[in-house]
Amino acid sequence: MKCPFCNHENTRVIDSRPAEDNNSIRRRRVCDECGKRFTTYEKVETIPLIIIKKDNNREAYDRSKIEAGVLRACHKRPISASQINQLVDEVENEIFNMEEKEIPSVVIGELVMNKLKDLEAVAYVRFASVYREFKDINTFMDELKKVMTNSK
Repeated sequence: MKCPFCNHENTRVIDSRPAEDNNSIRRRRVCDECGKRFTTYEKVETIPLIIIKKDNNREAYDRSKIEAGVLRACHKRPISASQINQLVDEVENEIFNMEEKEIPSVVIGELVMNKLKDLEAVAYVRFASVYREFKDINTFMDELKKVMTNSK
């Protein structure tokens, strides 16, 4: 690892521990040349994941798209940022645990909806209405009835 201060090639690890997210390793290093210390984070490289969209186009996996959809669904709802982060982390872990190179967006949408259903009913219905592309009020009402029946 090159020193970010003097670009010397030899640095040593002086401390190693799990990072706060428990998905990476935090390493304190010291440069053998200038003696300055710096921190690096090491994360396991995952296989590149391709998402198959509804129109059969393919694109690289992008966590921020899941986050944006969940944030929109949770807008002005009593859901904390950490709850949203945890939901997205859980979905992402399930996706990567499938160990597939390509995953249909439908699978991701269903995972998100299942997590939202357990978290907050209004956010779930909001997400479902966009995701399932409700065409009319009857389709919307059918979904609401299902949620109301399951929450009793």
